[in-house]
Amino acid sequence: MFGLLRLPILLMIAFIVGVFFERSNQREACEARGLWQDGLCVTVDGPNE
Repeated sequence: MFGLLRLPILLMIAFIVGVFFERSNQREACEARGLWQDGLCVTVDGPNE
């Protein structure tokens, strides 16, 4: 019975950790090309330059 409750809890924790990890990676990538404002990456260059 405990295993049925533990699996969704662990999956939820892993998903949340993955979201924060990916947001951190996106922020680091954005700092190399643009500005991080309100959770969005604002680039200075155009997409075709």
